[in-house]
Amino acid sequence: MRKADEVTASGTREKILDSAQHLIQTRGYSAISYAHIAEELEIRKASIHYYFQSKADLGVAVVERYTSMFDGALAAVLENESLTNRQKIEAYFQPYRDFADQPETVCLCGALAGEFAALPEEMQARTSGFFVSHQDWLTSVLTAGEGNEEFRLPGPPDKFARMTFSMLQGALLIKRSTGDISQMDDVIEMLRGQMVS
Repeated sequence: MRKADEVTASGTREKILDSAQHLIQTRGYSAISYAHIAEELEIRKASIHYYFQSKADLGVAVVERYTSMFDGALAAVLENESLTNRQKIEAYFQPYRDFADQPETVCLCGALAGEFAALPEEMQARTSGFFVSHQDWLTSVLTAGEGNEEFRLPGPPDKFARMTFSMLQGALLIKRSTGDISQMDDVIEMLRGQMVS
């Protein structure tokens, strides 16, 4: 394959993944088809099948890309020694604020959790992995912050991490239903207060 063809192929694949991710985040995995993506991108369904033989293959690729992006960003924040643990937590809040500003859009894996039982096993495993990795990351930062007295948590760091993650994901879903962005602002404000109680 020539270099130019490789670039074109890579670009097409990424556009398919972008479209699928957006559709899952706004409609759900079960509600989309290759026809939706083909129509949005003005390509043939056969073009999608060239890159992803099945919808499950596409779903797995979307979740893997999303998880990899988040894992890289969280690792960079964790390893940044110039940031306090409080600043690291604020950096974690930011994507949730960004999602809250977008009509109808929620975290990809949060959207998938709502239809978890209907997902292919490969997607279930990767979605669960996303949740575990985020809660582990939060536990790590909260433990470090409690250790140097940046935080005074009302309970063990791992339990507070699980609560934090659940509240942020839940706030996104409720915000999508109500359109009220203050849902997310209120949750973040309350979490901040709990960290120094």
